[in-house]
Amino acid sequence: MSLLSRLNPFKRDAAPVAVRSFEAAAGGRRGAGFGRHFGSHGTETLAAAIPVRARARHAYANNGYIRNAVDAIVAEAVGAGIEANSAYPDKDLAALIDKAFPDADLDAEGRTDFRGMTAAAVLAEIVDGEALFVAENRDGRTVWRQYPAEALDESDTRDLGDGGYVVAGVEFAANGTRRAYHFRPERPTDLFPTAQESIRVPAEDVIHIFRQLGPGQVRGISQLAPILLTVNELDQALDAMLVGLKISSMFAGFVTDTTNMGGAGEAFPEADGGDISLEPGVVRVLPGGTDIKFAAPEQAKESIAFAKLTLGQIAAGLGVPQHLVDGDLSQANYSSLRAGLLPFRAKVEQYVYHTLVPQFLNPVFQRFVTDEYVAGRLDVADLAAARKAEWLPPRPMQVDPQKDMEAARAALEMGLTSRRQAVAQLGWNVAELDREIADDRARESELGLSFSSGVSNAPR
Repeated sequence: MSLLSRLNPFKRDAAPVAVRSFEAAAGGRRGAGFGRHFGSHGTETLAAAIPVRARARHAYANNGYIRNAVDAIVAEAVGAGIEANSAYPDKDLAALIDKAFPDADLDAEGRTDFRGMTAAAVLAEIVDGEALFVAENRDGRTVWRQYPAEALDESDTRDLGDGGYVVAGVEFAANGTRRAYHFRPERPTDLFPTAQESIRVPAEDVIHIFRQLGPGQVRGISQLAPILLTVNELDQALDAMLVGLKISSMFAGFVTDTTNMGGAGEAFPEADGGDISLEPGVVRVLPGGTDIKFAAPEQAKESIAFAKLTLGQIAAGLGVPQHLVDGDLSQANYSSLRAGLLPFRAKVEQYVYHTLVPQFLNPVFQRFVTDEYVAGRLDVADLAAARKAEWLPPRPMQVDPQKDMEAARAALEMGLTSRRQAVAQLGWNVAELDREIADDRARESELGLSFSSGVSNAPR
């Protein structure tokens, strides 16, 4: 700016425009591909739940990679079963509860036990986004019947006039607590839906399991939602690659007459103008003016790298190591397997204790103890204390068990953990384990046996 311009009050440069914004919220070329409209978690999940659930079920039923990954999550979370360890102060009564609960018939269909119900709940929560169980009274004991997600009336949204309201089949009181669920009257085995008025079931008789993405969310959304589009694109790409491989394996020759004066019959009289076979050891003499070319379609050179990159994206979306998706351990070693499994197990442990325990395991256990107490089969002085339990997840499979046992022994010797905690990490109840060890020692002593380092000695 010149000196005269500085002195002229009517001729000054405009002040720069101040812009306050996050680049992630900007438009333009880089931001055009973003989904710009994502409202509250409640409205978005309700709008997307039905199509996402249908696609997730299709992917789990038809895609081997998705089936493998989802089953791996279920196996890690539930395994052979999550065991209840009663927290009741009286050890004898606690042992009685611990023995009675796993043996109870809790499945309304009578096809499985509590362990199988837990696995079914986790599978439904991952694929459908939510799992539903409704209590039924059978001879004074509660049994639980599982219902598909669509059984909870997603079309039922209304105001009740007393301050309460219904959202997607879930009834809320004026204070926002859930007080009932509205189910369609169809049975889970019905082949065709019918248009009938929904049935109101009190909230205390319903178990509704889902992971909440944010406040205001009423219904669950499939855990496969982040990767469904990628899975579909990968399926199409793999189909195209397979077709390309089939074509590239075909060996075809094309004879051309460069002078345009003859036909295939003249160059190869036995062909009679038709296809000419290529036989082992045969010598073909081409007359002047003819040429032959063989088709050799080029294979997709980067198809394998592309597929592995996409599978890695799918694994990240599901929160599992890639080898649990594609089963490929060709590049794995102890360190890489451990590095991949540790965060995966941390996520599963978080899911078990933040979602599965409060939403499924505790309600089923508490209902069982209450039924036993009311029926007179369990005589306890403090019902509230008897309804509490510690949950022992299954022992995780170790990459190198010897190293893990050495680390556990070192932690015990250094006083960094208790034996109870060390045993619980293996999926066992320390009191039950001690009783088994004592029984084994007594039997060995009675029979004159001695075991050392896993080797059995002859009777003394």
